[in-house]
Amino acid sequence: MISLAYEAKAQSIWFDEDNMWVRLYDGRQLAVPLAFFPRLLHATPEQRTHFEMSGGGTGLHWEELDEDISVKGLLLGYGDQTVVNRKNAS
Repeated sequence: MISLAYEAKAQSIWFDEDNMWVRLYDGRQLAVPLAFFPRLLHATPEQRTHFEMSGGGTGLHWEELDEDISVKGLLLGYGDQTVVNRKNAS
């Protein structure tokens, strides 16, 4: 069985004006629009650089921005889930 999302781990991330780029250990690169993650979109370039990789690269965490992103979620096309969770809580 091929599991492209479950085993994906980030090796590095960087940003341009509109996107977060994620390089995976398997050689893939993802460009994710910052609009998918409003906290990152509205953060300063310096704030975006203050992140930690968790789970050996399976997760990305910005303490100052209260942002957590899973690499699996990125591959599945998920954006900011807090908006979805707020709507479901109403």
